[in-house]
Amino acid sequence: MKESKKQSLNCRVLVLGGTGAMGTHLVNLLNRKGYQVTVTSRRMRDNFDNVTYVTGNAHESSFLNSLLASHFDVIVDFMVYSTGEFAQRCKTLLKSCGQYIYLSSSRVYADSSSPITENSARLLDVCMDKEFLATDEYALTKARQEDLLRQSGYSNYTIIRPYITFSEIRLQLGVYEKENWLYRALQGRTIVFSKDIADKYTTLTYGLNVAEGIASLIGQSDAYSEAFHITANESHRWDEILQSYLHVIESHTGKRPKVLILEKCPKLALPLGQYQVKYDRYYNRRFSNEKINRFIDTTKFLPTLSGLEQCLETFIKSPTFRYINWRNEAKYDRWTNEKASLKELGNIKKTTKYLLYRYLLTK
Repeated sequence: MKESKKQSLNCRVLVLGGTGAMGTHLVNLLNRKGYQVTVTSRRMRDNFDNVTYVTGNAHESSFLNSLLASHFDVIVDFMVYSTGEFAQRCKTLLKSCGQYIYLSSSRVYADSSSPITENSARLLDVCMDKEFLATDEYALTKARQEDLLRQSGYSNYTIIRPYITFSEIRLQLGVYEKENWLYRALQGRTIVFSKDIADKYTTLTYGLNVAEGIASLIGQSDAYSEAFHITANESHRWDEILQSYLHVIESHTGKRPKVLILEKCPKLALPLGQYQVKYDRYYNRRFSNEKINRFIDTTKFLPTLSGLEQCLETFIKSPTFRYINWRNEAKYDRWTNEKASLKELGNIKKTTKYLLYRYLLTK
C-alpha cells in the first residue's frame, strides 16, 4: 500500500450529520487520533474527550453558517441534500475548510459486468430512461452534486462513494432496513422477500471499515478532486445473506423464521421506490478497490458474512427499532395470513391504521 504525502493539519474536524452507522464510527476514530471533533446532531448528546456535539439541524442555513464562521481544517459531510439545496451551499462549504469530504454513493454507477472502478459509467451519464432522469432520485442526486463540486472552481474536495454498509444498528436485506424484515422475524412473523433481488450479487461493508477508509484520506493532498469508493473485496448473493441472518435468529430464538418469497419486489409499485430496485438492486454489484488501497488495506476489512452475523448477534441482545411502518406491516400480514397483537401495536392510532390496511384497504 503506497503512502501518500499528508498535509499538516491542526486537526479541527466538523462532521455534519455524524451520528449514523458510518458517522459514529468515524467520530470515535478521529477522537482516538486526537483530532478536535465537532459533530452536528438534531438531539442533545453528551460530549466526550475531544468530541463536541452541537445541537441543531444542519439543513438550516442559519445554523450551518454559525458553525462555518469558524474555519475548519476538514469537513466530513454525511447530510442528504436535494440538488437545489446543495447548489446553494456547495461553495460556502468548500471555502470554509481545508478539505471537504463529500459522502456520495456507489449507487451513482450504472450496471457493469466487470468490477466497478471509480471511472465506471454513472447512471446520470448513460441512462436513457427519461422518466427516471426527470427525478431527483438518490443515485441521480448524488451524481449531480458531484458535478457541482467539480464545477465549483475549488479543488479541495474528496468524494466518497460508499455502497451498502452494515453495523450493529443497521442490517439490510435487499431494499429493506431491519425495521422492515428483522422486526417481523423477532415478533415471530414471516419475513417478506423477493426472488428478483435474492439471486443478485451485492457488496456489503462494515461501517467501521468505511469510516477507517474515510479517516485514511483526511489531509491527503493527492486525494483532492478525486473520488473513491470504499467497499469490501467480496460480494455475495442476497439469498446467501438471508440464510446467514436466519441462522443467527434461529440460534437465539430456537425457531427458524419463515420466509415468503415473492416473484417481484413490492417497491416496484412505488413511484420513486421502483428506481432503487431497477437501477441498483437488479445489478450485480462488485467493486475494484485498487484506488483506495493506496491509503488503506481493504483485505483487512471485516469479512461480510461473519461480520453481519456478529452485528446481528449484538443487536438481538438489546434490540431497538426505529419507526415501524404499520401500513406495510398490515400488507405483509395480509399476504402471510398473520396478524400483530394489540399489545404490540400499543396505541389507538397505530391500531387503527394497522386494522384499516390489514382488513379493509387491500389495494
